[in-house]
Amino acid sequence: MKRLKKIDDNVMRLLIILVAFLLIAGVTKGSSFLKVPVFQTMGKQLSEYGLMAVGCGICMISGGIDLSCVYVANLCGIVAGLLMQNENLPIGVAVLIAVLVGAACGAFNGFLISCLKIPAMLATLGSYQLFQGISVVISGGSSVGNIPKAYSAFGSMTVLGIPAAFLVFVAVIVATSFLMEKTVFGTRIYLVGTNAKSAMFAGVKNRVILTGAYMISGLISGCAGLLSLARINSAKADFGTSYTMQCILIAVLGGVNPNGGFGTIPGIAIAVLILQMLSSYLNTFPDISNYYRDSIWGIALIGVLIINFTIEKRKTARQAKMN
Repeated sequence: MKRLKKIDDNVMRLLIILVAFLLIAGVTKGSSFLKVPVFQTMGKQLSEYGLMAVGCGICMISGGIDLSCVYVANLCGIVAGLLMQNENLPIGVAVLIAVLVGAACGAFNGFLISCLKIPAMLATLGSYQLFQGISVVISGGSSVGNIPKAYSAFGSMTVLGIPAAFLVFVAVIVATSFLMEKTVFGTRIYLVGTNAKSAMFAGVKNRVILTGAYMISGLISGCAGLLSLARINSAKADFGTSYTMQCILIAVLGGVNPNGGFGTIPGIAIAVLILQMLSSYLNTFPDISNYYRDSIWGIALIGVLIINFTIEKRKTARQAKMN
């Protein structure tokens, strides 16, 4: 019950921030910001790194982290793009193979972390270099294009005015929320993240749970790579390098404890919306260069960590007084 209350409080804070930001943007930049085309563009853009943030968040809840999600996405996009150039191979088969490649990359990360006991940060730092290297080799160091129009059309497709990519993002949010909150597997991810040793003594197979968590992250990252391939009609080994820090920022802003054990998928989803709106809002100020964007994300991440630490410290002190 305490965990659920904490989660609800965090989601409520995020919703308040989202509404407050919309009000500020509406007052200051209403004519150029509050437009349907602007929100459609945001829906397409946030879907890619939003999916990767969900995968990274699940790994963080398990007590680890996934720094390779961007490069898994790029590898899957390149694999799908190369396979789609074969006219005899159906697009659906190419998409399925790419998603399986993402799951395999995640399983490899899980093996390094759960079986070889390599710290998650070092394991995924090394694997992202590996995945990036594989991407460069199979693509020849250049971007992979010539994507079939039947597939690239998905990047601009809308359903009742809603981008298809955003609908994919929503579907993944619903599926992973159910997985984490309503299944035994999801509960065990929280248990492992809270205290891996206690979870093991409780009969939880930590290796299976951790490997599964990273496989899910890889699979979701693969989906992000496929969306990116459809949107920009190409894939490249070094695309979206700045997304790694954004994924971590989104997960932390969404209420995920970097030490593991706490956080929700809805919180991550709302954090994605907040950061995308902030990014689009900054674009309405021509005097603010894009080169300042990474600095803004870094400051935001440090600020969120300080706020979360302060809140946790006050709650701990309050509980100690009550006891």
